[in-house]
Amino acid sequence: MGGVVVRFAGDSGDGIQLSGMRLTMAAALGGKGVSTLPDFPAEIRAPAGTTYGVSAFQLRVGEGEVLTPGDTPDVLVAFNPASLKTNIGDLGRDGLLVVDSGTFTARSLKKAGYNENPLETGTLNGVRTLTPDISRHTLDAVKEFDLGQKGSLRCRNMWAVGLTLWLLDRDTIEAEGWIRNRFGDSPVGNANLAALKAGHAYGETTELPSLDLLQTREGTHVWPPGDYRTVTGAEALAFGFAAAADRTALDVVFCAYPITPASTLLHYLSAMRRRNIVTFQAEDEIGAACAAIGASYGGALGVTSSSGPGISLKAEALGLAVAVELPLVVVNSQRAGPSTGMPTKTEQADLLQALYGRHGEAPLVVLAPNSPSDCYATAIEAANIAIRHMTPVIILSDAFIASTSEPWRLPEPDAPGTNPVQFLTDPENFEPFARDPDTLARAWVKPGTPGLAHRIGGLEKSAGSGGISYDPDNHQFMNDTRIAKVTRVARTLPLAAAEGPDDASLCVVTWGSTFGAAREALARCRAAGTDAAHIHLRHLHPLPANLGELLTAYRGILVPEVNSGQLVRVLRDRFVVDAESLPKVTGKPFRVDELVGAINAKAEALA
Repeated sequence: MGGVVVRFAGDSGDGIQLSGMRLTMAAALGGKGVSTLPDFPAEIRAPAGTTYGVSAFQLRVGEGEVLTPGDTPDVLVAFNPASLKTNIGDLGRDGLLVVDSGTFTARSLKKAGYNENPLETGTLNGVRTLTPDISRHTLDAVKEFDLGQKGSLRCRNMWAVGLTLWLLDRDTIEAEGWIRNRFGDSPVGNANLAALKAGHAYGETTELPSLDLLQTREGTHVWPPGDYRTVTGAEALAFGFAAAADRTALDVVFCAYPITPASTLLHYLSAMRRRNIVTFQAEDEIGAACAAIGASYGGALGVTSSSGPGISLKAEALGLAVAVELPLVVVNSQRAGPSTGMPTKTEQADLLQALYGRHGEAPLVVLAPNSPSDCYATAIEAANIAIRHMTPVIILSDAFIASTSEPWRLPEPDAPGTNPVQFLTDPENFEPFARDPDTLARAWVKPGTPGLAHRIGGLEKSAGSGGISYDPDNHQFMNDTRIAKVTRVARTLPLAAAEGPDDASLCVVTWGSTFGAAREALARCRAAGTDAAHIHLRHLHPLPANLGELLTAYRGILVPEVNSGQLVRVLRDRFVVDAESLPKVTGKPFRVDELVGAINAKAEALA
């Protein structure tokens, strides 16, 4: 699980994310595994040249499956002093630093907090450094297109992409095709092509020192046959909901209010109007959730989405969905909080909110994808559970999963109506809250169906008839039944499985986006002689039926989470196990080396 890690860093307007995606696509089309980590400031346009306005994009290129974007960069491409200052600490002595020396002016150095030019003072820890004047080289490459200095310098990122492609032994074919498709035969398009080729040629014609370690000339990994594309978590969720619409022959009505980082899902789904997808941008979070419930009442699958603050606003509506027992899927793209917090950074701190964050006894199902591509299957599973069990389902994604990308093998498409929904149409002996004996779900009735008119709303209902009831015994029965209905979902879930040695004394338990880092860390630990097992949980409520039995077989349990320790509380409460928390709340995902150190330390303590 080696590979090369590259990080681009610069101002938000420097095209950093675009540069990273072009390199990602070039690697993927070359048969490489990739994993990415976009990192951008919350400000829409922070002051240029300041450290808090730095945008970055990290990607890891390797053979076969690449589970993480890498701990630290092997190559850092810094477009200005501010990006150098905020990122140089992550670059090891064996790494390569590429900087645009043309931006290291007295004014830009001062804005970044440098008293002296670090390229001249020997304060860069002895790292290998390339200091081409990217700005001047770009201006020279594009001068024939008369874009002016400002327009010409916008091509700097393509010059840097060209150089980086050469460093990684990649050609420019994919990037050239993208530029032509995006800009056509225009001055802007031709200028970007010229800058790209100039950067690549610079690598070919300049004698660069000791770059043999970066020349990734290994044989191409043989991937299973099929069609592949890179996919982010937000894209995969959108494709999953489209597939659910096809399978069930239902319209998916997606209702949302814009919020970072959840808005991307609305963008993708709004482009799928021909796929039985209807999108509605509501006036607020409460309106979005209630509109989605209304869509489900009308016979569609209602889906709503937000991040932590918006999920809080939707809490009363989620209670309504529990009470009326309608299918609803809720996507929470978790971000760093509390309140506005760090809205573009990642966190897993909404688990307890998803499990308990509603008034009254309002149980629902909670799932969590483990990677961008896993979002596709998770969306389909959430839709199936919501429909089969007539219950809300929360999908706990996060900012890392939503925005990072990886290769995805396209699934075979289902024929429309593969698993159509059966609405109740027979009025004989109809009671709106009569239940399926297996799932305890009530029947789904479309409004206007002859003979099936019934009352629905948030007030407590009489069992069976659905009439308003304040009877205490009935309220107890309805609460117990709603809890039992969600509990019974576990009967249809796959059992939990432990991966690793059968005789291991330590088990690492993960959920959500910690999967990749934990899996890679455990592989490193086992290679070094530390035996530990791994249980990853997609189903967080209800938990897999055999999880307690599995956990009690281990002397030690370690639970890494990008929060202050939430799943570990659930496991201690539910199974009375001595689980140890490994918390992290920095706005960044776990590094593999962090987990390796923690696993080895815990294993040594158990020895």
